[in-house]
Amino acid sequence: MGKKLKEESLDSVDSLEYGEPAQYDPTFNGPIRKRGCTDIICCVLFMVVILGYMAVGILAWLYGDPRHVLYPRNSTGMFCGIGLNVAQPSVFYFDILKCATSINVMAAVLNGLQCPTTQVCVEKCPDVFWALNPLAYLPNAKPRDYFNQTLCVPSFDLASTKLNVKEIVDQELCPFFYTPTISVLGRCIPDVTALKNIPNDFVNTPGLPSSINDTVNGIRNATGDIVNSFNAKEIGVRIFEDFASSWQWIIAALVIAMVVSFLFLLLLRFIAPVMVWVLIFGVLAVGAYGIYHCWWEYDNYRKSTVSIADIGFTTDFKVYLQVKETWLAFLIILSVVEGILLLTLIFLRTRILIAIALIQESSKAVSHMMSTLFYPLVTFVLLVVCVAYWGITALYLATSGNPVYKVVTLNSTQGNCGQIGGNVTCDPQTFYNSTDYSWCPSARCIFIKYNNEGLLQRNLFNLQIYNVVAFLWCINFVIALGQCTLAGAFASYYWAFSKPSDIPTFPLSQAFIRTLRYHVGSLAFGALILTLIQVVRIILEYLDHKTRAAQNPCARFLMCCLKCCFWCLEKFIKFLNRNAYIMIAVYGKNFCVSAKNAFMLLMRNIVRVVVLDKVTDLLLFFGKLLVVGGVGVLAFFFFSGRIRLPGSNFRTEMLNYYWMPIIVVVVGAYLIAHGFFSVYNMCVDTLFLCFLEDLERHDGTMQKPYYMSKNLMKILNKKNKGPKKGKGKD
Repeated sequence: MGKKLKEESLDSVDSLEYGEPAQYDPTFNGPIRKRGCTDIICCVLFMVVILGYMAVGILAWLYGDPRHVLYPRNSTGMFCGIGLNVAQPSVFYFDILKCATSINVMAAVLNGLQCPTTQVCVEKCPDVFWALNPLAYLPNAKPRDYFNQTLCVPSFDLASTKLNVKEIVDQELCPFFYTPTISVLGRCIPDVTALKNIPNDFVNTPGLPSSINDTVNGIRNATGDIVNSFNAKEIGVRIFEDFASSWQWIIAALVIAMVVSFLFLLLLRFIAPVMVWVLIFGVLAVGAYGIYHCWWEYDNYRKSTVSIADIGFTTDFKVYLQVKETWLAFLIILSVVEGILLLTLIFLRTRILIAIALIQESSKAVSHMMSTLFYPLVTFVLLVVCVAYWGITALYLATSGNPVYKVVTLNSTQGNCGQIGGNVTCDPQTFYNSTDYSWCPSARCIFIKYNNEGLLQRNLFNLQIYNVVAFLWCINFVIALGQCTLAGAFASYYWAFSKPSDIPTFPLSQAFIRTLRYHVGSLAFGALILTLIQVVRIILEYLDHKTRAAQNPCARFLMCCLKCCFWCLEKFIKFLNRNAYIMIAVYGKNFCVSAKNAFMLLMRNIVRVVVLDKVTDLLLFFGKLLVVGGVGVLAFFFFSGRIRLPGSNFRTEMLNYYWMPIIVVVVGAYLIAHGFFSVYNMCVDTLFLCFLEDLERHDGTMQKPYYMSKNLMKILNKKNKGPKKGKGKD
């Protein structure tokens, strides 16, 4: 029975229905029937959706122009930072307060929208306060002596102009004032910190135009809450400097986290029983100490005449801790919880032993399949590809269509400017060189929107919805592919009668290929169900956000219930899908049959499921705490300068914020530990389902021997009958 498995052993088995006893075949390692493609209709549908998704991406790439979002534009519609303006990466607004009066400032900044004020590309945003000298309005004043050519409209030449200062200001050919600004995403935005440092006496200087005073004060008041966060740029530069000087040590800390996670999983084979019992009795000991402390506090306040009724309701919760009734309530609650835990431990001790044995067996399986620990990297790469494709497609779709510009007047009371309507289109690259609107100096050619008159543009909203739904389906499919692949690898370990000799060669690769060959439709089916639920949750969140102001308490309660129900439903579907993928990996049946069989199998062993789940959660939580806490403490002592490595030239003084690399190390260590432990958790779940199948399908006879380890058979008082099988099992 210990002979090598045949190459096709995972694809050949009895075709019995679920629940019927399987006939043992010495050339086969488990109840996996002959495979065929499952859920073909859903597979075809998924492929069609993927092809459509690719077509949407191609259309978006052909018609979209992300430069409209990534780069700012000047008043002529030319981009700053590329082409002819490659040396001028930022756009300067002559009067940014007009943006705030027409559209939201941050929308204008982030979406690249133009404001009804002149905009020019500049090499550097002005960082000082400047206002036009009142002497410039004198009849003999020369404009070139008062204006800065670099901030004027490029087509306007101060040296050769015949316009006077008033005409230049009225036509917004040059700014008559500007405030300190900083560049944010290529836009010169007021620096509120610098504005606060401008003395009010200076702003209110006699002779200074009142419009300047009003604009400066308006910027201070209107944009203060937005631009206060622009100091983040300076902080970001400092953080970047910290990364540049400490990235080697950050990587070293993350490598340590990976090694510790790896060793922890391998050592669980030997230390799992000790750790589980130490954690269980540790919880009981904490509860016992809590009972003692509550009794001690209750005894101290027993003679007190103050009752909780005398105090009533107060926000100072410390007052309640000085009342004996509070400590009596704590004492009763902790005693009940402690009693429940003790009774649970007494009556479920056998199931706890089974959980420990499965955890040990999982550690053995991982040690025989080391490549499974690095499979999350494959899932991560595929998820990054999906997210990147979704983001790029959404960006190109949002910018598809030609920009539409219309003539807008900055001052409708000036001359005949009031005659300008709001539906006159224009071309910004020729508008300012023409004389069509010479009778209205304040006329401007402003970007309004993207053209939505074409077939593609009229369906942009539908295409964006398609983009989101296809993205969610792809994300869920990638996660399902990872779960089914790992389940197939670990199932091949469990159903190997003689371990490790009967374990297939390259089990992870075989499981991956087998999943893609036969079960894409089943994985797509499960992912589609989860996607539809997530779409409903997104719609509920959108409706709640849009109607929150108009909702009455009853409507808010109903919306909250709906959101809670679909959140619970999503969690349940994720749990059901996970176990269905395990059954698909083992039996090769379609999604619905696998989901039903997995659910019924778990319901028949619900107590074992709960015990194993909680014991595993407790153990893995302790493991994550050990990895993240240990590496985090080590990083804190190193980056704060409390410990120094001999021969290292790194000093804490080299960092602006020593806590930043610590945060990066802690977050990275958690992600690494989560990646390793997610594989281990999948291993435990797979072996558990295989163990339950083993118990129900086999009875230990020579025709139907158990595949479980000797440790599990010993706990359950079971054994294989007949002569000794091969080399035996671990």
